[in-house]
Amino acid sequence: MPIATVNPANGETLRTYEAMGEEELERRLQLAEATFRTYRTTPFAERARLLNRAAELLDEDQRDIGRTMTTEMGKPVKQARAEAAKCAKAMRWYAEHAAELLADEHPAEADVKDSGASRVLVRYRPLGPVLAVMPWNFPLWQVIRFAAPALMAGNVGLLKHASNVPQTALYLEDLFHRAGFTEGCFQTLLVGAGAVDEILRDERVRAATLTGSEPAGRAVAATSGAMVKKTVLELGGSDPYVVMPSADIDRAARVAVTARVQNNGQSCIAAKRFIVHSDVYDAFAERFTEGMKALRVGDPLEEDTDVGPLATEQGRADLEELVDDATRSGADVLCGGERPEGDGWYYPPTVLAGVTREMRIHREEAFGPVATVYRAADLDEAILIANDSPFGLSSNVWTRDEAEVDRFVRDLEAGSVYVNGMTASHPAFPFGGVKRSGYGRELSGHGIREFCNITTVWHGA
Repeated sequence: MPIATVNPANGETLRTYEAMGEEELERRLQLAEATFRTYRTTPFAERARLLNRAAELLDEDQRDIGRTMTTEMGKPVKQARAEAAKCAKAMRWYAEHAAELLADEHPAEADVKDSGASRVLVRYRPLGPVLAVMPWNFPLWQVIRFAAPALMAGNVGLLKHASNVPQTALYLEDLFHRAGFTEGCFQTLLVGAGAVDEILRDERVRAATLTGSEPAGRAVAATSGAMVKKTVLELGGSDPYVVMPSADIDRAARVAVTARVQNNGQSCIAAKRFIVHSDVYDAFAERFTEGMKALRVGDPLEEDTDVGPLATEQGRADLEELVDDATRSGADVLCGGERPEGDGWYYPPTVLAGVTREMRIHREEAFGPVATVYRAADLDEAILIANDSPFGLSSNVWTRDEAEVDRFVRDLEAGSVYVNGMTASHPAFPFGGVKRSGYGRELSGHGIREFCNITTVWHGA
């Protein structure tokens, strides 16, 4: 894929960039290593001052960077501005809490004495340059949720962003530079996917984090494993959205629409599989389908657009293949299901029913505004269907029965369980998945400690 901004609303190539050559890449790796040696000793208060300044600048830039994101990957511009605001919030959260989250820990006195020590402490120290391989779907948020904790921990960042969002990638480097961070603290590497393996094998890169597809995650994990480097992976998701009879069906159906089509349906944590108890299946399916039909699909730069185009032409083709495979195998189309005429990579909000295990869409992630609805006879079958997926990122359950809540929390195979609400990441809560959705955690104290050297300091008696 060329490094270029291609407007998904009309397919027009707006700007193309040359990939960095070996000499420039080497200069940047040297700079990252050299900068880390000094930045790692910067006091928390100074790191916080710089990060808060970056948040202020991002707030000032919100309208412009929102428009840039929309032009590069097609999300409705209101959602783009909200993404920028969320990033500023996360930066402020880490600026405020990092020192506390990484404060020295003191084991129990009895354990200290038992070890023969006079005192023991556990200290969190930075690792060094961390490579972030990031996707296009949340081109600011995916990066900031890595960068804010990494910088506050004393690491430096190297960003290999998706090739279709180069302007956003370059904006991020400029943002941190304008905030006062030393040039080598955060650098954007304009390189293609083929350069990632070589960068990972460089001894100066100490760890890596990736958000993206399962194949990309496997490749990064394989190379990092060979080099014995720490990784955090957030991969695909096909999150279940379970609705039980005691739920507020009207509200569950309204929220379900947003949960499915947020970011034009291109979100790993979007609800994708709607598993509904037989007693309320018909009522939910009717309300949900009507809500999907009512969405306004159109120019993402218009304020009243609900769903814009998919980010890439290939992404739309992949989604079409999943829907066509399902319909050929007998799935019912409750709405949507056909590509519209005209320019741009649009696809209508679509609801499929009667999905079976033999259909690809049952096992693969539908990255776009396509929902599948399932009928479950009881709680046990709902959990069985929910777990019948290679992914385990997040989950949503709707019930007023506390015993049912306990069962879902105990038995759902997912990194999060959201009860009577839709999944949404927040800087204070750990985020990540199990199974093929990846490993490790981002955000919260867990996220900032992922790229730290957890050091035991033992003092003899």
